Amino acid sequence: MISVPHIGLGGELDEQFRCSRARCSDTALWAIQWRNPKIHTPERKKTWLACEPHLTALRDFLEARSFPLEVISVDALIAQAQESESDRDIAQ
Repeated sequence: MISVPHIGLGGELDEQFRCSRARCSDTALWAIQWRNPKIHTPERKKTWLACEPHLTALRDFLEARSFPLEVISVDALIAQAQESESDRDIAQ
């Protein structure tokens, strides 16, 4: 699964999707799926999460390097992960 719960010492379990921008802990609404074609096969995708204010900066960073990318909502990302899990369950 894409979401990794974060447990702080004595804190509550946090299953929110957090922005990938350095020093930002806002809830992510967007997922940027990208790859570096020099080192990743077309099937391999990396995912950065973005809050609304950082979406443009993160996307522009990747586009400036000519990395193929796709921006989808976090809801769509969750649906993809659940579909992928279902496909694996069926295949077993």
